[in-house]
Amino acid sequence: MGTLLKCYKPLFSIRFSSFPNSLHSVQLRTHSFNNPKRRNPIRRCFSSLSPSSRPLINGTTLDKMDGNRQPGSPSSEMWLHNTMSKKKELFKPKVEDKVGMYVCGVTAYDLSHIGHARVYVTFDVLYRYLKHLGYEVCYVRNFTDVDDKIIARANELAEDPISLSRRYCDEFIQDMVHLQCLPPSVEPRVSDHMPHIIDMIKQIVDNGYAYRVEGDVFFSVENFPEYGQLSGRKLEDNRAGERVAVDSRKRNPADFALWKSAKEGEPFWESPWGPGRPGWHIECSAMSAAYLGYSFDIHGGGMDLVFPHHENEIAQSCAACKQSNVSYWIHNGFVTVDSEKMSKSLGNFFTIREVINLYHPLALRLFLMGTHYRSPINYSDVLLESASERIFYIYQTLHDCENVLSQHDKGLQESIPPETLNVINKFHNDFSTSMSDDLHTPVVLAALSDPLKTINDLLHTRKGKKQATRIESVAALEKIIRNVLSVLGLMPTSYSEALQQLREMALKRAKLTEDKILQKIEERSEARKNKDYKKSDAIRKDLAVVGIALMDSPDGTSWRPAIPLPLQEQQVAAT
Repeated sequence: MGTLLKCYKPLFSIRFSSFPNSLHSVQLRTHSFNNPKRRNPIRRCFSSLSPSSRPLINGTTLDKMDGNRQPGSPSSEMWLHNTMSKKKELFKPKVEDKVGMYVCGVTAYDLSHIGHARVYVTFDVLYRYLKHLGYEVCYVRNFTDVDDKIIARANELAEDPISLSRRYCDEFIQDMVHLQCLPPSVEPRVSDHMPHIIDMIKQIVDNGYAYRVEGDVFFSVENFPEYGQLSGRKLEDNRAGERVAVDSRKRNPADFALWKSAKEGEPFWESPWGPGRPGWHIECSAMSAAYLGYSFDIHGGGMDLVFPHHENEIAQSCAACKQSNVSYWIHNGFVTVDSEKMSKSLGNFFTIREVINLYHPLALRLFLMGTHYRSPINYSDVLLESASERIFYIYQTLHDCENVLSQHDKGLQESIPPETLNVINKFHNDFSTSMSDDLHTPVVLAALSDPLKTINDLLHTRKGKKQATRIESVAALEKIIRNVLSVLGLMPTSYSEALQQLREMALKRAKLTEDKILQKIEERSEARKNKDYKKSDAIRKDLAVVGIALMDSPDGTSWRPAIPLPLQEQQVAAT
């Protein structure tokens, strides 16, 4: 067994923009991709090291810059479910007020599906909430742009593998922009980090945990007694599995490749073992170490990564440095279709692009957040329609607020009635308690109902309109809802714009134009005038069948998107 001569430490450091310790609106940053030959620049992250070894920035330690930081100390406790311990644990970062988080990114060889969307919406919510609590977060999410699947797809298309992968990396980033996932602090790519990967493999070999066979290097699981600690699998139960090829040269079938010798027609890099490329698992170990150090706070991904990927990452990282440690392993549940995991290999997937072609991206985000992140969520049209209807209601209510408040921008009193204050306090407490309890977003989304109902009562009922401080109440309620939506990543650029987009997508799903609906409304009005209620009811029902609801008021009839009637009936039958 080789001596542990060195450990990986972070290569770089950065100080991040602040995120004030209060509920407020979040502006989404976007990337520019005008240059097709763009290479991801290496950006810098702070380290999760002891205070004595914190990085310097322009000669000043982070501690001395705390006076300029807005976040301040975290405002409340948070509990997260740790896959390693199989229980919820109180979150305590290794460095006070700072969090290092690594999330395994996509293997970029095709458009991403909504199973991917769930992963990155989940960790975007965690990222946003940590920042809301006052933590300074270094969020690293990688791209795998060197992999067997990428090479196979590139060969099918007669395209350069790196070029193909770069194109799908850019497509993925655009998907994340649509879903309002904040850009991570760093987005490293495998092809940019070969020296770090090779250096880590050398360390693992030197420490006696890997062996060379011809031009390949394999990790020896038998030399790492703790193998299986994350997944709970016993070594004798392990065998060659996903991305672990069967190879008679291995000492143990569960041994996995750290380095693969070059094959004709494949991209390769020079190494001490000859030309080749890295195995899948080593890539994340090397890149997380490069930006966050050998010891950091959170490592996340989908539940399918627990074994073998994250199990192998632990083995590699500890083999390279025995002090390697991740405090919290966090995994989200699957998106299923007919109780089967959605995946490209099974062919039962829907791409993000396919879904947002018919549904608003924030309706998809709401759908994904409507189930606790660790539970499986079954993809269905009725749930997406329900999410779309719900988010229309939320934005319509807030849009109505905006219109009323724009007429009363001056002279508002500071006090609000106790009943409104109770609604606000309860909603804030529900938000804080639920989010700090392992990101229980479904409870938060359900808790929106009371403040939204209170707003509608104040705006539209006879009793509500008579309240003395009605406008002050509406302003306070709108503010707390807007701020919570911002932390959840559900705040649109404009309520009116989002409502128009939701209407347009409903028309697209219904295969109707707005002119056609207005014509139907006119025909129905004429039928009602003539007391032909059978015809007027038939028009209403025909539109309801395709997801268009008509609403009568003293000002006339308008329409809004709704769950199509057959799907509503399906919902009732299911319950």
